[in-house]
Amino acid sequence: MPPALNRTALERVIAVINGKGGVLKTTLTANIGGMLANNGYRVLLVDLDPQGNLAEDLGYTDDDRDDTGRALAQALMFGGGAAPIREVRPNLDVFAGGPALDQATAGLAAKANKDPDGAKLAVAHLLEPIAGDYDMILIDCPPGDETLQTAAVAAARWALVPVKSDKSSRKGLGAVAARLDAVLGVNPTLDLLGVVLVDVGTSAHVVQREAREHIAELFNADNNVVFTATVRHSEATAQATRERGLLVHELDAQVRKGPKWYEIRRGDAQAQTFAPRTASSVADDLQAITQEVVARITAAENQEALA
Repeated sequence: MPPALNRTALERVIAVINGKGGVLKTTLTANIGGMLANNGYRVLLVDLDPQGNLAEDLGYTDDDRDDTGRALAQALMFGGGAAPIREVRPNLDVFAGGPALDQATAGLAAKANKDPDGAKLAVAHLLEPIAGDYDMILIDCPPGDETLQTAAVAAARWALVPVKSDKSSRKGLGAVAARLDAVLGVNPTLDLLGVVLVDVGTSAHVVQREAREHIAELFNADNNVVFTATVRHSEATAQATRERGLLVHELDAQVRKGPKWYEIRRGDAQAQTFAPRTASSVADDLQAITQEVVARITAAENQEALA
């Protein structure tokens, strides 16, 4: 039987979760983590998704460091430690995900028949010994894997839920709320950090207001449950970042360093290939989300300290 968990060590663990795919979970995980690391935070990202898309966002797909989730899967199934990929960016380490995590799902589902709490706490026991090395840990949850989603939120102090503003996307939030409730027995400190509206149109103010009201009603909270900042829609930026293995603020920096339009027109420089102008706006959105994550966690910690 594993030793009792030190929940204090896991107070800066965030599970980025939604039961639906295509709501920018991986984008938020990678870019919030990357921006925090770029500002001096020591950050660990945990890719629990068998699709392993975090590797594309961070540019380590198919290199020697990418084991497609084997080390992570072994640690979750059999216990013991596993070493993350070090310094994917300065201050940023990553547990690689990928198809091998399907084995972890099967193994933990079998374990749950005999030791349901042990299966739920597999990720928590993996992270607890190393959590003190980091200022923030973000877990990228798979969209359709109940076993790994449950293990992620059982390890987390906070849940961050990205959602699109349309009605069909909001339907998945009920399943998220149920997933959070299901682990309170083993993780009583779990709380909702907030809901992030993603892929929004910048002029869709009425749609955003209605979405905020519906989300607040679902979680039995006020509208503050939804982040003030949103992430706008930009297919070009999303495609360009994954094509290049760059985070959005890194792509923005490349675009800013590129030639000016008048230099291209004069023939003094060549246009950058696949360099969307929207990168700067999306980078600003993600920076605002990152700042709000830090502000919300800091405010909660200060309030707890005064209690």
